Amino acid sequence: MTLGPLSPGKYWGMRRLADASGRFTMLAVDQRPPIKAAVARARGEVEARDTDVRAVKRLLIEQLSPQATALLADPHWALATALEIADPRAGLVVTLEDSEFEESDEGRISQAIPHWSVEQIKRSGGDAVKVLLWYRPDAPAFVCERQQAWAEEIGEQCKRYDIPFLLELLLYPFAQEAGATTAYIESPSKRPELVVESVRTFADPRFGVDLFKLESPLPAAQLPAEPSAETLHWFEALNEAAARPWVLLSAGVSAPEFARVLTHAYAVGASGFLAGRAIWAEALHHWPDAPRFAAHLAGPSRATFERFIGITKAAALPWFAHPGYGSGGARLAGRDAAMEMQMARSMP
Repeated sequence: MTLGPLSPGKYWGMRRLADASGRFTMLAVDQRPPIKAAVARARGEVEARDTDVRAVKRLLIEQLSPQATALLADPHWALATALEIADPRAGLVVTLEDSEFEESDEGRISQAIPHWSVEQIKRSGGDAVKVLLWYRPDAPAFVCERQQAWAEEIGEQCKRYDIPFLLELLLYPFAQEAGATTAYIESPSKRPELVVESVRTFADPRFGVDLFKLESPLPAAQLPAEPSAETLHWFEALNEAAARPWVLLSAGVSAPEFARVLTHAYAVGASGFLAGRAIWAEALHHWPDAPRFAAHLAGPSRATFERFIGITKAAALPWFAHPGYGSGGARLAGRDAAMEMQMARSMP
């Protein structure tokens, strides 16, 4: 399957998210449960203070977004700040999915943030729509069908409003499994074949996915410092299943572990990362001491981010050169003399 030409909005949006060489080094500050839990715990409180969550996200954006090719923000606590203070030369990805989801013994059902839509993301200045979809291909058929139907609906809306669809897929434990948790963390017992099968499912053109945000098919803690034939096998399978540009998510793993994930992924054709906690989670240990938190972000966190950026610049595949686009690379739909003449005639 070869990907077709990209519409003007999708083509420009993809370019906005990457650097000039076509590599993605994107910063995520859209986390809701992980940040809320951390700041509440830091104060010894049950619920996070709204002012704390906003302050944390503002400092993350101030201290780290200048290094990013794009910023991922949620509409509740980060989007307004991003629009005010983030570098406008960087791209803006906006979250659509609610952090709350329907949990049952049969599986998880995702949903959009109430009163929030693809159209509103486009109108708010977003360059791409990001959706985290909990998915297990071995869940009951009705669960898989509902998740697929929702993703297909989002893909259609992204096509309508001509904006890239960035789909994040996460495997999860069933509620009845030992050690099951609803936390946004990597499952140490995940099965790589299920990760790959999930990606293959949503690579179908009917979902309209432009860019995948994917987890390591193997637990990050199990990856060797140098890729082996055995570990690369599953990353190669992931790349083949995606059949389009893809980036890595960090899932709360440590910085050294995430560096190993990047090394494996870039060896087979990934185009970058969209990560948060692997970069800045340690800094949160200083909260609610805002000056110490900011200093850690400006020092160790920024150094970690720059390390990931260096790995990416040296080894990631430019998104527009992904084999899924064919030998000529990504193309702009309608980019020909006739189109240019028509545009010229419309100008005063």
